[in-house]
Amino acid sequence: MTGTRFLRRDALKIFAGTAASSLMAQAPRSGAPTSFQLACMTLPYANFPLDRALKGIASAGYKYVAWGTTHQNSPGRKDPTVAADAPPSAAKALAQQCRNMGLEPVMMFSQIYVAAPDSVAVHTRRIQQAAAAGMPFVLTFGAIQPGQREIWIKNLKQLGPVARDAGVMLVIKQHGGETATGADCVGITSEVDEAGVKICYDAGNVLDYKNDDPIADIQTCWKDIRAFCIKDHRNTPKDEDCGPGFGEIDHYKLLTPVMKTGRTMPLAFENIFEPLVSRPTSPEGVDALARRSREYIESVIAGLQRI
Repeated sequence: MTGTRFLRRDALKIFAGTAASSLMAQAPRSGAPTSFQLACMTLPYANFPLDRALKGIASAGYKYVAWGTTHQNSPGRKDPTVAADAPPSAAKALAQQCRNMGLEPVMMFSQIYVAAPDSVAVHTRRIQQAAAAGMPFVLTFGAIQPGQREIWIKNLKQLGPVARDAGVMLVIKQHGGETATGADCVGITSEVDEAGVKICYDAGNVLDYKNDDPIADIQTCWKDIRAFCIKDHRNTPKDEDCGPGFGEIDHYKLLTPVMKTGRTMPLAFENIFEPLVSRPTSPEGVDALARRSREYIESVIAGLQRI
């Protein structure tokens, strides 16, 4: 191998380690304000084409986007936002499309459970896609069934270094079973003990699955939180997830523990819908709810920043 090829190989390694962002490289300043990135997921636009989702998110005033799972790009057919077996170049191209529209991509779904038989292989491809896209986070989850905790730990211990070397962070969120709460999840991240595996907090799921109080729960795990899935939840008059501010979760109390982490932290809006009423049948209706959700959380953050 020639010296030029050695230099090219080393340059590629350096790029892979920093492609997603500088989030992992930057040491947080203790007590410094958290920099929140409000990102609408494309998930609420699943019934519409991906291109329309991106246009709607941009028009709703977001500067950041998180990729959902599938979109109805043609009648009667749902296509993956990025297929699990797609080459990293496909994710890179979509990321450029987002940036051309004024949206910086910050997170994508793994679309596979941590304990699945092909978990390590698929998560590795997702990490490669995220790195190529310059995207810092891959979101994953799965309800841990009895006897699966060891599989979770084993798989995440393998994936942590893969993510870290790529400049990407794999974040797990609450999803029932033995990951129903932040306390459950921090038990896992502590045992895995990898910088490339942390928590994405989903308060709506914490309240939903086992009726745990997310305000008390977040106190147990906030130091391991690197991102949020923003949604709310109502137990009455009907048990259902909903957009922030429509449910029973106090977002002022929820975000208080992470206001001064010194980190850059995405808040990915997963559910923006109103409780009790039908979801919009037009993309313009989703646009309006996306804007309302952003404005609500912006107001919460602006208030907390004054304290």
